[in-house]
Amino acid sequence: MTTPVYDLAIIGGGINGCGIARDAAGRGLSVFLCEQNDLASGTSSASTNLIHGGLRYLEYYEFRLVREALREREVLLNAAPHIIWPLRFILPHHKGLRPAWLIRLGLFLYDHIGGRKLLPGTTSVNLTTDEAGRPLKGNFSKGFEYSDCWVMDSRLVVLNAMDAAEKGADIRVQTPLLSAERVKDIWVLKVLDKNSGEESTLKARVLVNASGPWMDTILPHISHSQSSEHVRMVKGSHIIVNKLFEHDRAYIFQNKDGRIIFSIPYVDKFTLIGTTDVDFHGNPDDVEINSEEIDYLCQAASEYFTQQVTPESVVSSYSGIRPLFDDGKSDAKAITRDYVLKLDTGKEEAPLMSIYGGKITTYRKLAESVLDKLAAFLPPMKNSWTEAAKLPGGDFEPSGFAAEVRKLRTACPVISESHASRLVRTYGTCAHELCLYIQEEQDMGVHFGHQLYAFEVDYLILKEWAQSTDDILWRRTKIGLHLNEEEVDELAAYIQKRGLVCGQTTALNDG
Repeated sequence: MTTPVYDLAIIGGGINGCGIARDAAGRGLSVFLCEQNDLASGTSSASTNLIHGGLRYLEYYEFRLVREALREREVLLNAAPHIIWPLRFILPHHKGLRPAWLIRLGLFLYDHIGGRKLLPGTTSVNLTTDEAGRPLKGNFSKGFEYSDCWVMDSRLVVLNAMDAAEKGADIRVQTPLLSAERVKDIWVLKVLDKNSGEESTLKARVLVNASGPWMDTILPHISHSQSSEHVRMVKGSHIIVNKLFEHDRAYIFQNKDGRIIFSIPYVDKFTLIGTTDVDFHGNPDDVEINSEEIDYLCQAASEYFTQQVTPESVVSSYSGIRPLFDDGKSDAKAITRDYVLKLDTGKEEAPLMSIYGGKITTYRKLAESVLDKLAAFLPPMKNSWTEAAKLPGGDFEPSGFAAEVRKLRTACPVISESHASRLVRTYGTCAHELCLYIQEEQDMGVHFGHQLYAFEVDYLILKEWAQSTDDILWRRTKIGLHLNEEEVDELAAYIQKRGLVCGQTTALNDG
């Protein structure tokens, strides 16, 4: 059998890797992507779930990054209005910290440097009369309200992978890279299918290392020129508590150490609080929140809320590693969040592109930059195309969400209003495919709890590379917050049975 030669091979199934795969496949390139675990199983499912410019980056004079991110905010809102939607933020003025004039200046820049068109601008807010002031302590009397967007982070990754696959990319999960060697102008890669235990070999003209926190770990297995450049791993942790307020706006709080934290409505019944900035020196596979971070987030939130947040309040938590470019700055919060692309051509050999840093908001521009830098090594490509393109399920206007819910209920009356809303929020117009054969309640199959039925699980296995309960409950959805242990066990048994019926789990995506 002839070993296939791809134009582009990508290591890493996070937002950067999947974004590059999508862009490249849409330009007519042959693309291979391998991910050692599940899509978005690392950094890309451990964010604060925001599409934002990064207000605090203005203090570090990161104007280019903020401008690009603000422009991308509305591009992405148009591309995926089911998983991205506008969110208003309340910034209480804290006497003794940043002065009000400085905040006004920052918010003025934030409103105007990014070409804002869809989102409303900044306003002042009287916290003594506005409902947003009710959960706050009485000493916070005035504040500001501005716009950013919420995103289902891991679903954004999956949608990019789906679009890439629809355009011909070969996406393989549970497939770690074993080695990548240069043979003159071609890369020879060996990968392992963890489900079957089989190794396979493939070739590529160009290799992109988008492995994020695993960058330094994987480099010894790749032919590369020696370099002093490294990833600086900075851990960001979040806590989830029961709902602290009833309205649908979020908060951004200043802290005395110069950092900020967010407090955001989360999955209907909860509040998300984060994030921390802590240097990390371990195995990225073992990242988890520690007691000091929990205390920090609880104390920071309790500085503002009348209802005190304590470690006992925490119902769940998560941590991720930001794979930032090590620029030598000592303070973790001051390291640039901008992406850095490093091209290694060896001795006129097959090129390797390594990706450091980046924000989920700017992943699409990062992908364009990568392909621009690699154009000389690739076959002729079509022009860039993703700026005006919709992601799967996103083919409706940002203002049209309610209409899409009504359409789904008309086509599938057995689905309740809240269930239809969740399905459209998660899958957009793809929810119609999901519910195509649902006419009666028994058509939905086994009910695992909190509106999760077998028909949705089947779709996630067949169409979205899901293979485990974590894939389904925490990355394709956030239903894991609502299910008990028995319900999770029932789901696990169903997934195992489903795999046995259909053959190997990895083959399910061919269904």
